[in-house]
Amino acid sequence: MENTRQLSFWTIALFMTILPGILFIGAAFYIQESYSASREEKNQNLNEWQPLFDGRSLAGWEGKKDVFRVEENAIVAGNLKEKIPNNEFLCAEKSYRNFELRLKAKLIGEGQNAGIQFRSVRIPNHHEMNGYQCDMGQMGDRSIWGALYDESRRRKFLAQGDKTRTGAATKKDDWNDLIIRCEEKRIQIWLNGYRTVDFMETDDDIRETGLIGLQIHGGKPAEAWYKDIKIKPLPDHS
Repeated sequence: MENTRQLSFWTIALFMTILPGILFIGAAFYIQESYSASREEKNQNLNEWQPLFDGRSLAGWEGKKDVFRVEENAIVAGNLKEKIPNNEFLCAEKSYRNFELRLKAKLIGEGQNAGIQFRSVRIPNHHEMNGYQCDMGQMGDRSIWGALYDESRRRKFLAQGDKTRTGAATKKDDWNDLIIRCEEKRIQIWLNGYRTVDFMETDDDIRETGLIGLQIHGGKPAEAWYKDIKIKPLPDHS
């Protein structure tokens, strides 16, 4: 009987000794599984196309509703009768870093300037935005469709396509297919299948996350039309 009690005592002692280790391993396994599940859930949104415009309303966008409206399943900015007082932007409510954005756009009227902002921010108490822009329009005899402009920041073109090839690719007064792809510091833009921009940002102070915005430029009467807007978030490399 004494031997039995001693055996039970040492069995309990051994169990109590290894119990913390068992609990620790179990907790670590649970945390790892939870982390993996969370990471898998997060990654489910990557590399999947998400619509930014429902084709019926401006839900998910913010901006002046007297400047931007929905017609024929497209977002329309500006008008063909009156001068546009200043630049105006309609912004998607969510910020993005690495992504591929696809849409169709056209520009009609006397005014020949509009564009798509990305990795941008609104300037407080001002109508302008600050950040990258995929340009649309004409500058003299040159099409600036698909050019990369730095709006209200460095205020210059950062990259443009070949003048002849860009001109040939541009569909004036008609729908143009645009692709904007941002991966870390690399920015690429395509206009109707022609890659107009392959730009590598060298300034580490330039932000890599921001809003997407649709612009109508101030000036002569014009309408900028945007439709079939969708985005595919891409994973961060760093």
